[in-house]
Amino acid sequence: MEHTTMNNTSHAQDYSMLDASARGIALFLSGFSLLNSLARFLSPQLDANRWWIDVRLLPPALAQALLFVTAAFLFAFAVRPRCGPWRRRLTLASLLAIVTIALVNSAVFWTLLARGTIRAGVPVPFSMLVVGVFLWIGSVVWRNPEPHVRRRFATAGAFALCGLALPVLQVFCFGHTDYRRHADVAVVFGARTYADGRPSMALADRVRTACGLYHQGLVSRLIFSGGPGDGEVHETEAMRRLALSLGVPDDVIVLDRHGLSTAATIRNTALALQGTAESRVVAVSEFYHLPRIKLGYHAAGREVYTVPATPSHWARNWPLRSILREVAAFWTYYVRAVGGRLT
Repeated sequence: MEHTTMNNTSHAQDYSMLDASARGIALFLSGFSLLNSLARFLSPQLDANRWWIDVRLLPPALAQALLFVTAAFLFAFAVRPRCGPWRRRLTLASLLAIVTIALVNSAVFWTLLARGTIRAGVPVPFSMLVVGVFLWIGSVVWRNPEPHVRRRFATAGAFALCGLALPVLQVFCFGHTDYRRHADVAVVFGARTYADGRPSMALADRVRTACGLYHQGLVSRLIFSGGPGDGEVHETEAMRRLALSLGVPDDVIVLDRHGLSTAATIRNTALALQGTAESRVVAVSEFYHLPRIKLGYHAAGREVYTVPATPSHWARNWPLRSILREVAAFWTYYVRAVGGRLT
């Protein structure tokens, strides 16, 4: 009997930790969604909520209302998880609506994958993770447990973990997905060029991937953007030389010698393409770099399709330091994009 009682107590404690963690995730998603909705209201071109849910299947006004209401109920659950019958029902209804949309998003992803329209290194879309998280939160709301003050550190930990998990999961779910298609131009982001003029492995992988798009007839022009190399050879010149050796004509290559950073490349190319007939753009870089590129172009008011560079060595599939660096870089770009709309 004593052993059974101890097991029951331990089981209850485990559940309270999970409940507290669900509150932390709800708090993160509510704040993220509310900030995005406010930025969208001030600047309709920036829809940062698409980083966790795509509601474009709904009329715009209904979509924004649903996101706002869901965020409000998530915040209320995070702050006061114990709720009355009506708030409980309305919270569950809003969570169910988001789960339904996320399932539709997943079905679209798998349909495009089956048709060969996209290629996915990770065949599980981010939207399925949203389904799992919202079902978890919904189960806590359904049980309506009594909150435990001592579990607040679990709530704070889950909130902080979400800040790390969102960009990392996007790197693997979105970054590894190849959206190549017919486009007017491919923008290739620069990387290190050695003192002797040789492109680094990262740079060579990007250029070879872009040249492959040209030879497949998917793009008609290549923009190489970068900054100074380690020696006299500029990154863009090293990219140009490699492209020429791969059979790309010189007259389809455009050099942006002022792409000193990701932000500079996005700014320069967005301005250069503004008002031109070249409306469809493909961006080529390492998979871990692509979510930040997508966010930057999105903030600049231009839609792009992303293509991860094909790695020339298996180890380039797990560049841990680069992936961790992208966490801070992603949030920096997010603050610039959304914060700029709120100030």
